[in-house]
Amino acid sequence: MKVYTPTEAHAAWRAGEVAMIDCREEVEHEVTRIPGVPLVPMSEFLDRLEELPGDRPLVIVCRSGHRSGQVAEYLTAQGEHGEVANLDGGILAWASDGLPYEGEPPR
Repeated sequence: MKVYTPTEAHAAWRAGEVAMIDCREEVEHEVTRIPGVPLVPMSEFLDRLEELPGDRPLVIVCRSGHRSGQVAEYLTAQGEHGEVANLDGGILAWASDGLPYEGEPPR
């Protein structure tokens, strides 16, 4: 499974080379979020697979990289969604690197 640093993911996302999906739960997303990154909570993921973009690689985001790693591993094993990667360190690392987010600082 591929892993992107926050800086790599941000650059690739801004360039339209990857799609990003936030797999945190709605309550977490309401507090802190990356603008423009859609939410598909891990608890709903299997029921919402058809919502995942299929036209470019996916980078999965969570708080720290643990849940997104699980989702990325699952999707990679399924082999139906092309390249799937994890955001190393999650939104905590994203904010720590000074990348844009909305809401409260992630904790």
